[in-house]
Amino acid sequence: MIHRRVLFNDEVHDYSEKLLAPGQVGLLAGWGVFSTIRVTEGVQFAFERHWARMSRDAALFHITMPCGADEGQKRLGKLIEANGAHDATLRVVVVRNDGSVWASPCDRKTDLIALTADLHDWGAGVKLAYAPHGRHAASPFAGTKILSWATNLTLVEEAQSKGFDEVVLLNERGEVSECTSANIFAVRGNEVLTTPLSSGCLPGITRELLLSEVCVAGFPVTEKTLMPSDLESADEVFITSTTRDLLPVLEIERKALKQNDTARSALQAAFSKYMQSYVAGHKAVPAGTR
Repeated sequence: MIHRRVLFNDEVHDYSEKLLAPGQVGLLAGWGVFSTIRVTEGVQFAFERHWARMSRDAALFHITMPCGADEGQKRLGKLIEANGAHDATLRVVVVRNDGSVWASPCDRKTDLIALTADLHDWGAGVKLAYAPHGRHAASPFAGTKILSWATNLTLVEEAQSKGFDEVVLLNERGEVSECTSANIFAVRGNEVLTTPLSSGCLPGITRELLLSEVCVAGFPVTEKTLMPSDLESADEVFITSTTRDLLPVLEIERKALKQNDTARSALQAAFSKYMQSYVAGHKAVPAGTR
């Protein structure tokens, strides 16, 4: 459930206020970009990475970002404070307003919209199913995080109706790409493998940090093309996302997987330490202490 206050451009409003217009093209066509940010102790974790990814995707879809990163972070901070959402999930959306005969008169090319919600308990692990042709890796828009998310939501809803939690999206070559809202990793011996961007997967922020910043001796993290059989024979499989951290995969298509958990638990500990360090380094300095 979302919290009562929402951000609309540079002001915080009650969610009952009428702020949107029927002719906002981005809302009608899913023409916009978004990201989900973890808020910990009031800090927007890895904000600069999220904003940079949104900016890259926005440029690809001819969407003008509403402001710079510093101003964006400031506006989002106002929402966090208004909702008291110091440990929460933050959804950030940039919606395009022009570019169609259905557009309504508006001086703003884009709107910045943000919501906060309580953190979700994902449990001890997930059960996955396969979704063939769930990603088109050859598309120039592969790996982008845009508002047109209905396909992902439908696939998850169908999977959950059958007793699964999520789906593994396969690309047109039958390779593993990702889940609808998470990246996927397989452990083979001491190697931790995740699918390359050429698979069509989203460059998730947690995935990015595990590849570049969060290191554990003895468990190198690298990209490698993975097939479904690689997941099923792995010593461990886990998924990653902003709200899940590193979450074990318990089974795929009702086939139980090995639960070694040595690599995942070590990487989770290192990731948690990295997050704690980031939060400590980005907390606001109280007035009068400079």
